[in-house]
Amino acid sequence: MTRYTRSNDWGFPRWRGYGAGRDAAPLRLCDRHGCTDPGTCPAPKSPNSPDRWYFCTAHAAEYNAGWNYFEGLDKEEAASRERTERSESAGYAQTGWAEWGGSGDGSRSRDEMRALEVLDLDASADFDAVRKAWRTRAKLVHPDVRPGDDAAAKEFQRLQIAYEVLRAAEERRAWKGS
Repeated sequence: MTRYTRSNDWGFPRWRGYGAGRDAAPLRLCDRHGCTDPGTCPAPKSPNSPDRWYFCTAHAAEYNAGWNYFEGLDKEEAASRERTERSESAGYAQTGWAEWGGSGDGSRSRDEMRALEVLDLDASADFDAVRKAWRTRAKLVHPDVRPGDDAAAKEFQRLQIAYEVLRAAEERRAWKGS
């Protein structure tokens, strides 16, 4: 008759320590001489090589400041490589619907950036500037000022939607801040 035994890992509470039985995780250090920080940022050694350097964040920024990806390639090869890589990375453009790509600093969504473009404002505009730009532009194309003008009515609707998007975002920020 075979006897089955249970390990110490079953059920709750666990009967052994949470870290027991695990090997140490390997840690790759920065490839910059003398640096003891973890090397978490891969960087290509040369344009045509699959080999990579692994730098810490500070040294990766220093490395990237002087990096020229197209160095050593003639104009046709550089253009061909750029076309190929743009076509290969075109799938990442699909992430735009989820607003993963924003203003760059993460402070504004893509919808907010479009709304700011409608109002002809830059990304750093505060809500008072938004309100002022919206009022001055809306007064010019308001249906009461220009009755019967379909183009003005559509422009007024665009301005109204842009203002509502920015107002809602400002309210969200104020709510999160409190």
